[in-house]
Amino acid sequence: MTDTIPPSGDGARRSSTATEGPAVPRTAHGSGGAGQSPSGAASGPGASGPEGASGGTAGSPGGSGSGGSGRPADGSGSEGEGGDKDRGKDQGAASGGGPGLAALAAAVKSIERGESPSAPAPRGDAAEARRKRREAMAAEIAETQAAEAAGEDGTPGGAAADAGQEPAAGTTGGPRRPRPAERPRAARQSAVVDPAAVEAVRTVLAAGGAPETLAVAAVRALGEGAAEALREDPWGVLALDGVRVEHADAFARALLGGTAGPGDPRRAHALVGHLMERAATAGHTALDADTLRAELARNALPDPAAAVAAAVEEGQVLVFRDTTGDASRGDAEEPVNSGDGGGAEDAEDAEADVPLLLALDRYALAEESVADGCVRLLRSLDAESAGEPDNEGDGDGNGNGDGDGSAARRAWGESAAAAAPSPSAAELIRAAAGSGLVLHTGGEAARAEPAALVAAARQAGLRAYAAAYTENGRRRLAEELGEDAAVTVEGLLDGTQGPGRAADAALALDLLAVLDAPRLSVVEAADLVEALPDGARLVLSGDPYTLPPAGPGRAFADLLAARICPRVASRTPDAGPIGELVSCVGEGELPQVDAPDKEVVVVPVRDPREAVHRAVQLVADSVPRAFGIPAEETQVVAVAHGGPVGTRALNAALKERLNPGPGRFGGFDQGDRVVYVPGPGRALPGTVAGAEPEGLRLSCEGGPVLVPREEVADAVRHGWAVTGHQAAAMRWPAVVVVVPGDAGALLNRAWVYTAFGRGERHLSVVQGADQALAAAVAEGAARPRTTRLVTVLKELAADE
Repeated sequence: MTDTIPPSGDGARRSSTATEGPAVPRTAHGSGGAGQSPSGAASGPGASGPEGASGGTAGSPGGSGSGGSGRPADGSGSEGEGGDKDRGKDQGAASGGGPGLAALAAAVKSIERGESPSAPAPRGDAAEARRKRREAMAAEIAETQAAEAAGEDGTPGGAAADAGQEPAAGTTGGPRRPRPAERPRAARQSAVVDPAAVEAVRTVLAAGGAPETLAVAAVRALGEGAAEALREDPWGVLALDGVRVEHADAFARALLGGTAGPGDPRRAHALVGHLMERAATAGHTALDADTLRAELARNALPDPAAAVAAAVEEGQVLVFRDTTGDASRGDAEEPVNSGDGGGAEDAEDAEADVPLLLALDRYALAEESVADGCVRLLRSLDAESAGEPDNEGDGDGNGNGDGDGSAARRAWGESAAAAAPSPSAAELIRAAAGSGLVLHTGGEAARAEPAALVAAARQAGLRAYAAAYTENGRRRLAEELGEDAAVTVEGLLDGTQGPGRAADAALALDLLAVLDAPRLSVVEAADLVEALPDGARLVLSGDPYTLPPAGPGRAFADLLAARICPRVASRTPDAGPIGELVSCVGEGELPQVDAPDKEVVVVPVRDPREAVHRAVQLVADSVPRAFGIPAEETQVVAVAHGGPVGTRALNAALKERLNPGPGRFGGFDQGDRVVYVPGPGRALPGTVAGAEPEGLRLSCEGGPVLVPREEVADAVRHGWAVTGHQAAAMRWPAVVVVVPGDAGALLNRAWVYTAFGRGERHLSVVQGADQALAAAVAEGAARPRTTRLVTVLKELAADE
């Protein structure tokens, strides 16, 4: 088993579970136009595109156009968070071995026996980590309560009493945290840095020939002692975004002179961390040891095996046996021949042959925490309902016993299901009433089912909430459930939305339905599951065909693959021509669809310049004229940031047409559409409202935001055009998807599915990729990710 780590974090993903999740059935549409093979030429029904978009045809996007010219997207053009560009290359076997491999095997055994104080054991840490984190949250809640009780002026009741706020109905424990007034929120990634520390780092960077603009990032990453740390270990710059290995080597040679050799232990340590972080950027939570050794060898490290062994022994990475797939034979129980005196050595050799996975502790513990929390929810609900320990289960380790408590839950579920708006909603209600964890899959139309569940649960007296991944999704939920019941995942966890926390720091709720669950990274999933109290019900709902999360892991897909809890597949199809097209893409087909009202329009283009021109024309003229959808409600979705038809080029052309200006505020003008990225995987659309000495003021869906001046360049982009990852979990009345002729290597089925599904009323496809688009839908599945979550889930669920 060999993985490759893509350069700059783009591309190749490998799953240790060897699955992309189980096939989830979707209902095929019974209506629609004549289908066709993805490789067939497009032949629309003769309808032209919207007025002004000449050459457009309603129907199949596949095969339209005659292939664009132009260069491939540049290095920054791969789609941002996690990336989809395949740049991996087989690296071959790593150099080194011998003593290094022996040292690694010895380190593994030492850790497994608990003899290494510097490296925590691979298992058994999850519960302790969760306990510590909950204690920290409890301390934070207590501090907040004390501050509210004292008040800013020392009077009892404090600001909460002054504002007349009360805990949410039905909550227990701590009060609901007050939602801030309409004032700018500081960027989450912001952190006050010591100017003296920054200046000291600038001096060191200048001495090594590195850009002084890295100074603030270095202080944030390495602390106020960053200058001294970089003098002692120049390869520490590899911890900063955008720094490549050759840059770090040059920096080290400038500071250390001839002593900066390729085998320096400091270089080895930094390379291991850099490569593991780069794998995480590509979506992996773990990496097999052979791959890491191969990558270290490719970066001219003389003894890769010794470097990996040292990283394990020092606790820089955790090590696990890969017991999935073919590797599981290493854990098989085999008789040991002890008659010839060589049985122990043979057993050790067999153990050494088992492939090893390496993981950074935060991702390893996050996967352990997700598994621990999910199994805890499955068992605690049944135990709490029965009023006794859950030892009357059905044998699957899920605690789904048939005691009186289970009967009571079924009674609630049946009564609520009887009034459900659809059979699929009724099935989901029954499942959620009887289990602490339920997985729900479906398309856009299926979002109504978890909403119906939350509404029924609230009517039954439960403290129930629905959480979306984005503010755009929360707003759509609020239209069905009301403002009080609809929250974002971020707002729920930080206390600005939802019920707040109980005295033990757990969320004060009984049922939580999380929509857009495929967007959750493993760290976000861990934070969410850890915050839920024993006895709560968690429903994770989402479309398994969409793009994977921007951050490491694939929690929703791994939970589906583990099969440890009830799963409900919606039978509600997405309506209309857009829904029909998207559903077919999910099944690997790109058919012609019947779009009599031009809900789906294909605009063929010949080259990148024409693609940009047509996209601007559609947004500014054609779509508003034909459908009455203004330009500010039309979103352009591109394959990448860079390249002649990336978001940068498209945004420049759209700004010139829709809001021309000199870019007075750091390249932005008042009224510019932007997307604000407060952290990895987060994208918040907004509009520039103005500027202040402190930074750029944005008007976003969730309220005003002030982006500090020093972060504007990195955290804010123009937003008339966004990437598919940035558009995921959001929808607009009209969407223009631009597929240039050089996009073939960046396309895959999940990207097409996600991009095409962002439009509510209209979808235009600017098609220059010719047959590459149909080929991507038919064959281009996203590369898998290496994760451990399926294995950990199954192990914990099997424990009695």
